Amino acid sequence: NTASGSNKIKLATVTGPVSHLLRAERTALNTLSRCSGVATLSSQCVQIAKSNNWNGLVAGTRKTTPGFRLVEKYGLLVGGAATHRLDLSQMVMLKDNHVWACGGSIERAVKKARVVSGFSQKIEVECQSLEEALIAAEAGADVVMLDNFEPEQLKKDAKVFKSKFPHVTVEASGGITMETMPEYFSENVDVISQGKLTQGYDCV
Repeated sequence: NTASGSNKIKLATVTGPVSHLLRAERTALNTLSRCSGVATLSSQCVQIAKSNNWNGLVAGTRKTTPGFRLVEKYGLLVGGAATHRLDLSQMVMLKDNHVWACGGSIERAVKKARVVSGFSQKIEVECQSLEEALIAAEAGADVVMLDNFEPEQLKKDAKVFKSKFPHVTVEASGGITMETMPEYFSENVDVISQGKLTQGYDCV
């Protein structure tokens, strides 16, 4: 259901001493407003994906407001989107600075991460090219993020990648908005993530 002036949705009933309720009222409403903003924007993006018959996942990113991570991640779930990672313990993500710390070798970074994370943890590598994605997958990455690709290049490279590594998850990310998201839809793209879902949302 969609809330409006004539269609109000009851979220909760709160009881207690009036002085306590008044002290907590604004903080509670602000928190609910932020969560509702994330859920609303997430739901809109998920509906766009469904209306275009894309079967992948719309996801948030690791970027959340300090102190509001759980609220914003919950909002993603309510809106039907994926949290990406609920927290930093859920998946190893290797970015360019991690690769640089391993002498610029993606292969070495993935193998060192695997030693630490063991068999039960997934490893994702942020990639700037198809070549980097292929190296990451060959080294044992479970997820490759094709970062800041133009839509047509991304779809072309994702198709080549999936032909070689069909079991590895392909995530598209970087500068993608609700308006541009349909340009990235492809059967070879499993996840489209947007930082705006937990950064640039309107409070509702």
